[in-house]
Amino acid sequence: MHLTLDLVLQFGRFPNAASHRTLLRKPRVAAWIEPALKHPAEIAVRIVGEEEARALNLQYRGRDYATNVLTFDYARDPWVEADLVLCGPVVEREAREQGKTLEEHYAHLLVHGALHAQGYDHETSERDALEMETLEILLLGSLGFANPY
Repeated sequence: MHLTLDLVLQFGRFPNAASHRTLLRKPRVAAWIEPALKHPAEIAVRIVGEEEARALNLQYRGRDYATNVLTFDYARDPWVEADLVLCGPVVEREAREQGKTLEEHYAHLLVHGALHAQGYDHETSERDALEMETLEILLLGSLGFANPY
């Protein structure tokens, strides 16, 4: 079943943003997100620098650091509406530290964020974390990516 994804892709300003923009073309980002969706969706993906990511994380989660992905979900059923904010410099640094390509790490985090947008959670219980991680592994495998964990 092919679901409808209305995707908006935005880029903030940060060092090396041009290479992220080249990698993250809209059809590629959509191809990574769509398999994770249970319902049609309207999702905005914004790739930002550390300053913007840190400010959002502090404002909405009370955590004073730039994190890799923030998910803002507004509706889940019958239509998913969400914003996914990814911090380009953090994603790049983590990919390098984890021995992954930037493409692999972005694919993982976009799937991860799309699952959060639909109510999946990995912070409330070990069972929920295992369910979400298992789904991520299966989805990424179907996209040709290795187990991200």
